[in-house]
Amino acid sequence: MDVNIKDFEGAIAELETIVRKLEEGDLALEQSLELYERGVRLSRYCHARLEEAERRIEVLAEGGDPAPALASLAAVGRDDAGEGEVEPAKKGRKA
Repeated sequence: MDVNIKDFEGAIAELETIVRKLEEGDLALEQSLELYERGVRLSRYCHARLEEAERRIEVLAEGGDPAPALASLAAVGRDDAGEGEVEPAKKGRKA
């Protein structure tokens, strides 16, 4: 995980700012690329947090104990650089 990303809400706010700056088109190429790369890291972080929340909700909705699920979810979407691919959420629900 990127140590400069504090929380989901902060990541979303920063991502919105980056998108706005990139859409304006007034930046040099290198600065645009740096912002784009930061945006990708923020997007992946947010995606991982949303998937984690979805899994927690599914566990609770099924009447399970979220404690074991929380422990196994601590590493979801994280790798050495915080830029790894995040596994897609499983969409099936148990009957």
